[in-house]
Amino acid sequence: MGRKKEELKRIEKKICRQITFSKRRNGVIEKARDLSVLCDVQVALLVFSSSGKLYEFSSAGSLAKILKRHRSYFEEKTALSDGANDAELYHGKYEKKIKSFAELLQTVQRYVYIYSIHRQVGNSNSEELTLSDLEQTEMQLDAALRRTRARKTQLMLETINALHDKVALTG
Repeated sequence: MGRKKEELKRIEKKICRQITFSKRRNGVIEKARDLSVLCDVQVALLVFSSSGKLYEFSSAGSLAKILKRHRSYFEEKTALSDGANDAELYHGKYEKKIKSFAELLQTVQRYVYIYSIHRQVGNSNSEELTLSDLEQTEMQLDAALRRTRARKTQLMLETINALHDKVALTG
C-alpha cells in the first residue's frame, strides 16, 4: 500500500516557512545541477524569496547565455518556417515571450546589482570590510547615482519638451 499524497498548503509559521524554503531551494538547485550533469543539458533557474532575495543557478556559466540561446532558437525556427504567414504567426507568438525574458533578465540583473550594494552598505559589521571592498562599494554607489541623475535629467527634458509642444499647440 502506497503513501497517501498530502495536500500542499502554505506554512503558517514564518520561521518554519523560511527553513523549509531554504532546504527546498537548495534541493531544487541540486536537482537542476544533477539534471544538467546527467543529461548534458543547459538549465537556468531563478528563485525569488518572499523577502525579494534572488537565488539563481545556471549550468551554462551565465543566465544571459541561456536566454540568448533561447532567443536565437526561436529566431532560427522562424527563419526556417515554410510560409511567410507561418513565420509571422510563429514570430508573433514568441516575440512577446522573448521580450518578457529580456526584460526579466534586465530586472534580475538590476536586483542582483542593488542587492549586492545593499548587502555591502547594510552590513552591520562594516568594520570587517576591507579598504578595497569599501572603495568598490563607493564606486558602485557613484555609478548608480550617475545613472539616476542621468535618467532624472532625461525625464525632465522630456517633460519640458512636452510642455513646449503643448504651449505651441495652444498658443
